[in-house]
Amino acid sequence: MPSTDGRHRAAVLGSPIAHSLSPVLHRAAYAALGLGDWTYDRFEIDERALPGFVEDLDGAWAGLSLTMPLKRAIVPLLDGVSETAASVEAVNTVVFGADGRRTGDNTDVPGMAAALRERGVEKVESAAILGAGATASSALAALSGICAGPVTAYVRSAARADEMRGWGERLGVDVRIADWAEADHALTAPLVIATTPAGAADELAGAVPERPGTLFDVLYEPWPTRLAAAWADRGGAVVGGLDLLVHQAVLQVGQMTGLDAPLAVMRAAGEAALAGRTPDVSV
Repeated sequence: MPSTDGRHRAAVLGSPIAHSLSPVLHRAAYAALGLGDWTYDRFEIDERALPGFVEDLDGAWAGLSLTMPLKRAIVPLLDGVSETAASVEAVNTVVFGADGRRTGDNTDVPGMAAALRERGVEKVESAAILGAGATASSALAALSGICAGPVTAYVRSAARADEMRGWGERLGVDVRIADWAEADHALTAPLVIATTPAGAADELAGAVPERPGTLFDVLYEPWPTRLAAAWADRGGAVVGGLDLLVHQAVLQVGQMTGLDAPLAVMRAAGEAALAGRTPDVSV
C-alpha cells in the first residue's frame, strides 16, 4: 500500500455534474484495491466558484477530476501542468502532492489512444473529426501519435475552423477543414471521431457507408447514439464514450493512489450504472 500521508479524498467537479459516472468508476476501483478509507464525491462547481473551492481544500485531498467547463479554468490555479495538458491547454486531472503542490494532467488524450488501441486501432492513414470543441483538441492530440496522414475536421463556423487549424499546427497534425454541411463525407474515413453533443450527429446515421471503418463516438449517454447504432449495423467497429471514460479514469486512479487501477472492474461498474438509468441526455 503506497503512502499518501493521510490524503484519501477525491472528487469530480463540473457543471452540470449530477449524471457523472466518475464516482461510480473511482469508487469501484477503491473497493477492488482495498482502499476502505478513500472517498470520491461530485460537486457542482462553475468557473466562478472554482478558485474558492480549490483554496479551501485541506491536506486530506489526493486529487480532483475536472469536466466542463473547468478544464481550462483550473490551469491558473495550479503549480504546474504536464506536457500533455499543456499541449491541449486543458486539464482534467489534478494531483495534490504531500507538500500541497497542485499538478495538472490530461488523461483524456492517452485515454482516447488506449481505448482505440484496445479495439486494435494503432495506426491509420487518415481520420475525420466531427466537431471542434474542447474534446476535439484532445482527439487531435491522440491522433498525432497514430494518424500518418491528414485529419479532416468538419465544423460549423469559421472561428471553429481557425481553432482547429491552430491546434493542428501546435500538435504537428495536418488538419484540413470542411463544412459541417459535408459531414456525410467524413464517414468514409478509416477512423471517425465524433466529438459533438448528444443528437448533433444523428442526421448522419443514414449516410453510413456499406463498409465503414472505425467510429469513436465520445458520448456514453444516451447509448448507443443513432450514428453508433447505424455504424454497428453496417458491421463497423465502434468505440464508445464509456470506453474513453473508463480508460482516462484508470489513469486518474493510478495517479491519485499510486496503485494499478482495475480496468475490468471499473468498466463493469460503469456498464451496470448505465443499464440502471432511465433514458437521459445529460452527461
